[in-house]
Amino acid sequence: MRLSDLIHGDSVIPELTATDRNGVIRELIQSLADHGAIGDADVETLVRSAIARENQGSTGFGKGVAVPHVKHECLTKMTATVGRSSHGVDFAALDRAPVYTILMLLSPADKPEDHLAAMEKVFRYLQRENFRRFLRQADSHEAILDLVREADELQDE
Repeated sequence: MRLSDLIHGDSVIPELTATDRNGVIRELIQSLADHGAIGDADVETLVRSAIARENQGSTGFGKGVAVPHVKHECLTKMTATVGRSSHGVDFAALDRAPVYTILMLLSPADKPEDHLAAMEKVFRYLQRENFRRFLRQADSHEAILDLVREADELQDE
């Protein structure tokens, strides 16, 4: 599994307009719907589920990154997107620092193994300081997607 295969490129947001956690979640899920990765009818359900998941424990794991994620019955395939905030968003991260890079992962409820494998892959990439730093600096769709592809190539070596 390659990260570039999970991320729906058209839905990437190089500069989020939302300034709070719930707004960021809504903006990312809406972007996935706007670009055909998920159905429009599922947006509200997925936003509510993602926020409920977030209320159980923050997905802001520190170092400026959050990975909100949802497993839901309305989904038939896994998809993800990336959003970047140059100002930072309070995600109640473990280190209490603002989050600048948010990777939203949506998975079908009936494929928990795939969800776990994707989360593992995402965390492996986000543990790399250079990857996090360059993602935070990437200010266009192309820059973000190029960085993800480069990380995939390094992972394959």
